[in-house]
Amino acid sequence: MLVVTQKYQAQIYVTLRPSVLDPAGTAVQAGLKHMGYDNVDQVRIGKYIEVTLQADNSEMASQQLNQICDQLLANPVIENYRFDLQEQPTG
Repeated sequence: MLVVTQKYQAQIYVTLRPSVLDPAGTAVQAGLKHMGYDNVDQVRIGKYIEVTLQADNSEMASQQLNQICDQLLANPVIENYRFDLQEQPTG
């Protein structure tokens, strides 16, 4: 039986939980204020990661991405993550 897998691309966004202090964001906000941007109320710093993977379907790709994020890309104790998943055209 021939199994055809599909290629997917994910854009993953990892951010600190709202209850966690963000010293890097605070430093950027202070720099912006020093530059005259007094209208910036808050800055939070995060990570952006792109992953391309193969899976049988989008549900399996999402399950695998959740495992990847939980086990490696994000610290679930202090960070949240979300991802956008798109099927890549075959060509």
